[in-house]
Amino acid sequence: MHSRLHSEFAKSLASFMSDYYDSGLYEPVNYLLGLSGKQIRPVLALSVCSAEGAQISKAMPAAIAVELFHNFTLMHDDIMDNAPLRRGSETVHIKFSENASILSGDVMFSLASKAIEDIEADHLPTALKLFNTTAREVCEGQQLDMEFETTDVVSVDQYVEMIRKKTSVLLAASCSLGAICAGVESDKVDLWYEFGLNLGLAFQIQDDYLDTFGDSNNTGKQIGGDILSDKKTFLSIHTTTEYGADAFVNSKTMQDADRVRSVIATMLEAGADIAARNLMKEYSSKALNALRALDLEEVRYIGFEDLLSSVTDRIS
Repeated sequence: MHSRLHSEFAKSLASFMSDYYDSGLYEPVNYLLGLSGKQIRPVLALSVCSAEGAQISKAMPAAIAVELFHNFTLMHDDIMDNAPLRRGSETVHIKFSENASILSGDVMFSLASKAIEDIEADHLPTALKLFNTTAREVCEGQQLDMEFETTDVVSVDQYVEMIRKKTSVLLAASCSLGAICAGVESDKVDLWYEFGLNLGLAFQIQDDYLDTFGDSNNTGKQIGGDILSDKKTFLSIHTTTEYGADAFVNSKTMQDADRVRSVIATMLEAGADIAARNLMKEYSSKALNALRALDLEEVRYIGFEDLLSSVTDRIS
């Protein structure tokens, strides 16, 4: 099922982007879109629409919009994080330039809004309101993420609110947009949102885990990037809760490689790795509960359960 959706989405995205030639503005856009990715968000939108008995073509504009918006955020986030790699390849600002990355990111946001225009008229106001709210919340989440880098003490609740906005709401919106495009009632739209939101929380905690404990050959990212950027993740928050605000003070003056090794050792001693995986499983269970409440056909339920597993079982 998902392979077919990936194929249909790839063709539709290519068709949509065919109007935007490889100029200096669009070359970075096409470069980033061409890097291999799971395309979880558009597949979610299409899968939900199909699960609710509608043709996936109804949700294709929403699928294209969420994928373009997601990649816009990646393009700009990589600049702010000074990240050298994205999906195992050079980030856009490294391959082209920071100015090119900023402007091409801006046009990706514009293209996402353009894609939304093609949603059926009856559903467009609801879909557009959700999309705009989501876009604002993602920016708010990114702002919190940056602020936390220079904040000495961040609570777990503050961290969860940050990742809810930065990551989870877009996954939630992807699910809800699929349901909206299928024309289902609002209570089902809300349940799909709950499923996507908890899926997103589990995904981000797992992503943070992999940034520190993963294998760069599998993740396509620089291991320890969050540590070097002083990001407040569940791992660092758990460790400072256990050992105090100065848990990592001795590593501050170390060279990058030594600093990463030192911080990882402290996190392991504090049990942050186990705590993070337990929290990820908690949100995964909440996502499954929302999925069960939707009362889907068994084959549909199993498909979404498998998708949830594929997101949260990324251990290396």
